[in-house]
Amino acid sequence: MYVYFKDPRIDAVLGLLERQNSVLNIILRKEELMATKLQDLQAAVAASTAVETSAIALLQGLAAQIAELKNDPAAIQAMTDQLQASAAALAAAITANTPSS
Repeated sequence: MYVYFKDPRIDAVLGLLERQNSVLNIILRKEELMATKLQDLQAAVAASTAVETSAIALLQGLAAQIAELKNDPAAIQAMTDQLQASAAALAAAITANTPSS
């Protein structure tokens, strides 16, 4: 034989525990989402850093080439033509691969 006593204080405590459990579950889901977004952000920063490093190397290389060619107008013109062709090709590639709004 079992005897069961209904105590409203126990029901109140159980209700509070259930609400706390629900809140904790919400916090855990948000933490998982934040962790994923943090990983995405870290990957974006790494990619951006790599691009920036490449751009710095490119600019330093161009500056060195210009310094070497400063007394050779024909060589400077050839380099200018090459840079303009590269810029046009890059602009076309960016335009072709940019989704329209």
